[in-house]
Amino acid sequence: MEEKEILKWAKEAASQFELAGNVKNIRPYGSGHINDTFLVEGEKDCILQRMNRNIFTKPEEVMENILGVTTFLKKKIAEAGGDELRETLTVLSARNGKPFYRDSQGEYWRMYYLIEDAVSYDRVERDEDFYESALAFGNFQQLLADYPAETLHETIPGFHDTKARYQVFLDAVEADVCKRAENALEEIEFFKSRKETACVLGDLLAEGKMPLRVTHNDTKLNNIMVDKETRKGICVIDLDTVMPGLAVNDFGDAIRFGASTGDEDEKDLSKVSCDLRLFRIYTEGFLKGCKGNLTDMEVAMLPMGAKVMTYENGIRFLTDYLQGDTYFKIHREGHNLDRCRTQMKLVADMEKKWKELEEIVRECQEAESKMR
Repeated sequence: MEEKEILKWAKEAASQFELAGNVKNIRPYGSGHINDTFLVEGEKDCILQRMNRNIFTKPEEVMENILGVTTFLKKKIAEAGGDELRETLTVLSARNGKPFYRDSQGEYWRMYYLIEDAVSYDRVERDEDFYESALAFGNFQQLLADYPAETLHETIPGFHDTKARYQVFLDAVEADVCKRAENALEEIEFFKSRKETACVLGDLLAEGKMPLRVTHNDTKLNNIMVDKETRKGICVIDLDTVMPGLAVNDFGDAIRFGASTGDEDEKDLSKVSCDLRLFRIYTEGFLKGCKGNLTDMEVAMLPMGAKVMTYENGIRFLTDYLQGDTYFKIHREGHNLDRCRTQMKLVADMEKKWKELEEIVRECQEAESKMR
C-alpha cells in the first residue's frame, strides 16, 4: 500500500477515536519496522498505529493484553506517587468503546497519548543509556511482579520456547530444502552439541523452579522512552509482545544485543564478544529496578538467560538460512549465516567467561541487597 493511501486510512481511523475533533495534522512518525505509526497533532498529541496482522494474527488479544497490563501499571504508578500519563502508555478508546478501531479493510488501529518531552535511542551512546534501559525494564518486572501472568494471551505462540525452536532447526537440517546444509556443517554441529542449552530454562519452568512472569520480549534500548532533560528512562513502550514468560529471557535478550561488541551481522568475528563491563552495567540496573522481586534461582540464572537467548537467536538465523531466508530480511547473500555466526561467537565467548559472568551477578546482587 502506498504512503498516500495509508495516510488516507489513517485519517479515517483517527476520526474514530475520542480526541479526533481536535486533530490538526497527521503524519508518519518514528522508525519502527513492524506497525505503521503516525503522529496525530492536536490539543494533546497522540500516536496512531496500524497493527501488523501478518505478525500479530490476533490483534484483539494483543490489545487485551496491553490494556490489562497498562491499567494495572497505572494503578501501581499512582500508588507510588508517579505520573501515570508519562510512566506507562495510555490506551485511548475508539468511539465504539473498544481499545481499537477496525476499518472497512479489516485493518486494526489503536491510539495512545504521546509521551511528551521524551525520546528513544536506537543505539547506546553512553553507558548511562544502557543502565537506564536496564533500570526501566527491571522496574517493569517489579511493577508487574504480582500480575497474574497466566491470564495473558500468548500473542506469538512459542516465541521463546527454545526447545521447540531447536526441533524446528533439526527438521530444517533434515529437510535441507535449499541444499544449503553443506555450507553450514560447522554451524549445525555447534548448535547440536549444545542441545542442553535449548532445554535448561524450559525444564526449570516445568519443574516449578522458576516462576512465570509478565515479560516484554523485546528489551531493546529503543523501547524505552527517555526524558529529554534528565535523560532518565521513564516508560517502557512497544507492548505488542507482552506475554507470559521468564524474566531471565528479557534480561538475556538485552545482553545479547546490547553487551555485544559487534553488530548482529558483523562478518569479522574478531570484533564480536560479550563486554563484561556492559554486562555489569546492565546487571546493576536490572537488579536495582527489580527491587528484590526476583527469586534467588532467577538471579542465578541471569547469565544462562543471556546464553540461551543468544543460542536461540543463532538457531533461528541458521534455520532461516537453511529454509531459504523466508523470515528475516536479508541484504546480501549469506546474510542470515553471518548473523548466525555472530551469535555462535557470543555463545562461545560467554562460555569462556562463564565464571566471570556468574561472579558479576553475585556481586551485583550483594550490592543491591545492601542498598535495600
